[in-house]
Amino acid sequence: MPTNALRSSLITALAAGMLPLLAACAGSGGSGVKTGAADSASTAGSGSKTTTTADGATQLTIPDGTDDETKKRYIYENALAACMKKQGFTYTPHAAEQSGTAFADGDGKDYAAAKTYRQKYGFGYYSRAVYPDDSNVVGRKLQAAAAAADNDETGLTAAQKKAYATALSGPAAAKVNGVEKLGGCELNAQTAAYGPALSAAEQKKQNEAKAEKNRQAGQALNGDAALVQLAQSYAGCLRDQGITVSTTQPTGLPDMVRFQVGSQIGEHGISGLSKEAALPKLAKEIDLALKDLECGKAFRAAYFPKFDANPYYSDAG
Repeated sequence: MPTNALRSSLITALAAGMLPLLAACAGSGGSGVKTGAADSASTAGSGSKTTTTADGATQLTIPDGTDDETKKRYIYENALAACMKKQGFTYTPHAAEQSGTAFADGDGKDYAAAKTYRQKYGFGYYSRAVYPDDSNVVGRKLQAAAAAADNDETGLTAAQKKAYATALSGPAAAKVNGVEKLGGCELNAQTAAYGPALSAAEQKKQNEAKAEKNRQAGQALNGDAALVQLAQSYAGCLRDQGITVSTTQPTGLPDMVRFQVGSQIGEHGISGLSKEAALPKLAKEIDLALKDLECGKAFRAAYFPKFDANPYYSDAG
């Protein structure tokens, strides 16, 4: 993801108390960039192993078992770093989160792991203020990546920063039909990871196909009789615990309470909140997170295997 997009999305997300699922970019194996040195002990972004190209560009090592979508984001970051180095600048590539794992420790797919996570961090909101240096807290890796991105321009003059921005994104104000046109090394990286840009007609066709596939997945999950019955029991349990139920659809229930907590945090999120002020709020969050986990235990055990077979993504993520 480009540094400017990473910074803006991260700041917005942390201010709102919500972590975005950074999947704006999407792959095939192999970086498409030649590397020179063997694996080194150095790290980049959120601490991934790296190699170095012959001209000194840092390259992330793609972990074994990484899914195709996430591989593409690694390829994008590596290609961006290599291209910027050729332009005489440093760009620190940032390790991509495995697709769909932003809340993996607490989403309830693995009940035991989720219980351990939620007992300390709740849903991962107020724990950022209580445990500011804990890498297990949701958003910490992204904050580190944003800081590293900012450091790439440290020490540059105003003219050099302007040249850096041009090398990264291409000439300013380049737009097509009012939409900012991708350029510079971002375009180079986008092409390396995802192939040449599609025409407007091709892009529309692809978007419509994805939307239809997603609609069918949602229909399969929400129309599953067993899931519907388990969802009713899940919702009933939440109501008994005094928790508001805004949906009983199988696709909406797994993250419903999490999103409710996030929406109540407010416009400014936890920015500036002291540990002392956050502690009682975290205790309440933990209580809600554990009640949600227990009420949804049977539902999640049945839901996630079917979700894996029919991945569905709502507008909320």
